[in-house]
Amino acid sequence: MSGSLVITNRQRAVPLNTPLLRKMTQALLADLLQLDQFELGITLVRAPEMARINKTFLRHEGSTDVITFNYFENPKPETRNSKLPLHGELFICIDDALAQARQFRASWQSELARYVIHGVLHLRGFDDLRPADRRKMKREENRLLKEVARLFPLSKLGRSARLVT
Repeated sequence: MSGSLVITNRQRAVPLNTPLLRKMTQALLADLLQLDQFELGITLVRAPEMARINKTFLRHEGSTDVITFNYFENPKPETRNSKLPLHGELFICIDDALAQARQFRASWQSELARYVIHGVLHLRGFDDLRPADRRKMKREENRLLKEVARLFPLSKLGRSARLVT
């Protein structure tokens, strides 16, 4: 397997266990999705930065939970389980994770894991524009989230701030 994963944390709203997020994402890509080749960047941001990205690239107002940029040539849904490489970038808004966690009575850590999975599924050719496609994507998202939660303690994605001496 040859894979590159870069995680950038540009938010300070919550303390993040970046090494655990990296292990979780690599397991998702290499073990659960069995990808041989991937290049993925994940950037965690606050709502104002996400709103700027959303406006600049998608012409949408306001923040959103995850924005996916696919740098691979149009994967088709029928190729999502193939050995085609994954090449893309995810921007994830921690403020949206916090708000939606409250709304859905979940932890922000599980919302964060869900956003990573959701973005990766978009990179694999899943779409959520039509109701039937959205249901299919949601089923796969829920399946993968259950697997990730079985393999990793999602509550540990948040870490207490370290004391600097």
